[in-house]
Amino acid sequence: MKRLIIIISTVLILSSCNRKEGQEWFSVQKAGEYFKYVEQICNNDNGKLWGENLYGPIMYVDSRNRMIYANVADSAGTLRAREGIFTGVLPRERLITNNVIEFGGIKYAMVPLPDTEDRYRVAARTVHSLFHCFQERHDLKPSTFSTRHLNDPNARFYLKLEWKALINAIGSTGEARKLAIRDALVFRGARREQLPEAITDENKFENYEGLATFTYIKLCSADSNERRERILEYLDRIYSNNSYASGYGFVHGALYATLLDDTGFDFRQIRRPDFDLGKATLEAYGVTLPEVCRDVAGSLAMNYDIQAIRAEESERQAMINERTRKIITTFVEKPVLTLTMESPNFSYEPEDINFLDSLGTLYERLRVSDNWGRLSVDDGGALLANDLHTLRISARDIVIERNHISGAGWHLMLNDGWQAVSGENGSYTVRKD
Repeated sequence: MKRLIIIISTVLILSSCNRKEGQEWFSVQKAGEYFKYVEQICNNDNGKLWGENLYGPIMYVDSRNRMIYANVADSAGTLRAREGIFTGVLPRERLITNNVIEFGGIKYAMVPLPDTEDRYRVAARTVHSLFHCFQERHDLKPSTFSTRHLNDPNARFYLKLEWKALINAIGSTGEARKLAIRDALVFRGARREQLPEAITDENKFENYEGLATFTYIKLCSADSNERRERILEYLDRIYSNNSYASGYGFVHGALYATLLDDTGFDFRQIRRPDFDLGKATLEAYGVTLPEVCRDVAGSLAMNYDIQAIRAEESERQAMINERTRKIITTFVEKPVLTLTMESPNFSYEPEDINFLDSLGTLYERLRVSDNWGRLSVDDGGALLANDLHTLRISARDIVIERNHISGAGWHLMLNDGWQAVSGENGSYTVRKD
């Protein structure tokens, strides 16, 4: 496998896997209230945006005790009706993600419950997952893609310039907006001229997650002012990430979709998972680009605080160098527990991932299931080697209790037939009996 592809979930559940009590604020009655609320949101749109009402099977999941609250019964009859809500327990081998899950013969929009009640957050997560269901129904879910190239310094540089121009475009109208869009597309074009092989993968990410973000913001916000405020707040969070490879698409596609929406663009014409939202924006606003974008990108960059971007990137590199030294100590020089990825299913937050060149990829927090069981990392990180098969976690404070293994900041539940075998220097390897 040359590339590890992870369809990103917008939500990582951070609570400990061994807690049994449920969320205090959620109940069967509360589930019913949210089902009605989300149904009303979808009915208010009623297909105007995508050609069909997005409401469908929904599954709220409490990560503390893995309780399921669904609005429809599963075909297998696993869930039990309680006051009109269908409840059960999600098996331990199933990951809790903000995406589509097939359970008992039904495809549900899975929605992880937050630790505290937030009406907008719950509704947004629900619409986000419902839209992914829509994408699956209409063959809009992309095949494998990778945007690791966005960790390249030049790619990050042009992406930041593009974002600054898009911020100007979102906050302006008329000719000022058109000029800002032109600048954004020039920076986009300059990046893509350098990395033409990455264009399709970028489009896939922007469509899959960016359109999901745009959809829930549009449907769950009261008006256009709130929509703009929420999308710019999201961009602000993503902008500070050390790595854009697994996060940029969530907001990038939403920015272009927001600009398209202001023109009355018909989103129902999007019928490919690699649709180019930037090209559609160019056409919608009548923008003309230079023949070679790199020829003018440098001069335009002077208008977008280029010195601040260079300072940010210099600080980022210094941080990476310091972090690399710590990672070498933790995952190379000190004892570790090693797991081999065979058919992994990952869940993480975009801001919790950092690519470290030859060392691999560091996940600050992570959920992963595989043939050997289920791992939850809440602190201390996990390092995935560039072979995309070897995952290491610190063996500091390791405790082995039958099939439950824990260490500093992580918990591992092993499936039957698997065990942790001790090796040299206090390290361990998970193997099949």
